[in-house]
Amino acid sequence: MVVSIKTNTSALVALQQLNAANRDLDEIQDRVATGLKVRNAKDDAGTFAVAQKQRADLDAYSAVAQSVQRGINILDVSIAAMETISDLVIEMKAKAVQAADPSLDNASRALIDADYQAFASQVSTIIDAATFDGFNLLDKNPPVPATDNLNVLSEPDADPTKAITVAAIDVKAITTAVFGDVTNLANAQTEVAALNTMLQNVTSALATLGGNSLRLSTHSNFVQTLQDSLTVGIGTLVDADLGRESARLQATQIQQQLSTQALQIANSRPQQILTLFQG
Repeated sequence: MVVSIKTNTSALVALQQLNAANRDLDEIQDRVATGLKVRNAKDDAGTFAVAQKQRADLDAYSAVAQSVQRGINILDVSIAAMETISDLVIEMKAKAVQAADPSLDNASRALIDADYQAFASQVSTIIDAATFDGFNLLDKNPPVPATDNLNVLSEPDADPTKAITVAAIDVKAITTAVFGDVTNLANAQTEVAALNTMLQNVTSALATLGGNSLRLSTHSNFVQTLQDSLTVGIGTLVDADLGRESARLQATQIQQQLSTQALQIANSRPQQILTLFQG
């Protein structure tokens, strides 16, 4: 074996092993500190690129979820308003039937009409107040244009042709626009018939709103499922296995200690050359 003080091969090998152990320790400590095995493109360019795309999709789906939830909230307000209007129409019908009693005089009917008009005014107030985040699905003037419809995002590309559309309703056209009075027998009888039709229209509008609310709720659940899947997928790509890293940490620390000892031994060998020249 060649003995040289110029080139200490053993020391070089030991130093390489020590440097490798130190790099591994730095990597392990970074993963433990951040919880990520792929934190940036330097760690794994391909995996990082895929994860970034999925993160972009996840953020986009968050915007979709917000849009859908806003739609659900608008519909909740609209449904609550229509349910109240339905109750008021029922009360108005009772008043109209009461006023249609042939045995009553018009003075009595005038008293009944005062309550009747109060209910009618309340219907109009509720329609005007059925607003959420500046949007009212019920207070529309005929003919209702498509721009008054509620359009909700359905997917992250924000393609308007794929939006979920909830048609606006001209509730005043089926309620306040046809309200009259019950001040005489003929008018009371007319109102009873009109209120029967009105109640059918209000019930139909309620059913439509309820169906649209269910539709948005179903889509909201679907979007949440997609978000969960993306979150799991991103985690699979970039999250560190802390159990595995813990095992690596112990093994690498031992390797570091052994490499340090090996380097110390290798560095002491050139001193042994002096013994060859001692007489």
